[in-house]
Amino acid sequence: MEPSIHTRKTSLPGVGTRYDLETGAGPHLSVVVHQDGRRILAFHDPEDDDSCKDAATLTPHEATVLANLLTDPVAHLHQHVEIDLVTEHIEVTKRSPYAGRTLGSTQARTRTGASVVAVLRRTAAVPSPTPDFRFAIGDTLVVVGTREGVDAVAELIIGG
Repeated sequence: MEPSIHTRKTSLPGVGTRYDLETGAGPHLSVVVHQDGRRILAFHDPEDDDSCKDAATLTPHEATVLANLLTDPVAHLHQHVEIDLVTEHIEVTKRSPYAGRTLGSTQARTRTGASVVAVLRRTAAVPSPTPDFRFAIGDTLVVVGTREGVDAVAELIIGG
């Protein structure tokens, strides 16, 4: 049986959210998720919560890669694959030309090769949305594909 893990979530007004993890080996880890998507991984002194021993700033993409490495026990087996797939979250804003329109109308997979594999809406997730799924402002699309394909979907959805 795994030992219990102590975690804590703290709102940082104007900055984002801090998540703290006390590891069994002693180091106190924190991840600060900034409102702009950046993450900072930090090591704290357990005796002085405000004393940061070291920190690393991660872009959203780097954080995703790190999360995959931490959760995928066979990640090292995928290193020989020539096409790397990435996953991104893309928000439908009021500026989006597809707000209120269907997934099928984007022709995202045909145009970019990337796939919308889920839509996050408020507190629910819609896995494998069908072509007639209608986007709403505030939806977050979970898109999987090559870096170029995912970036192309982002350009489609975000608009100009």
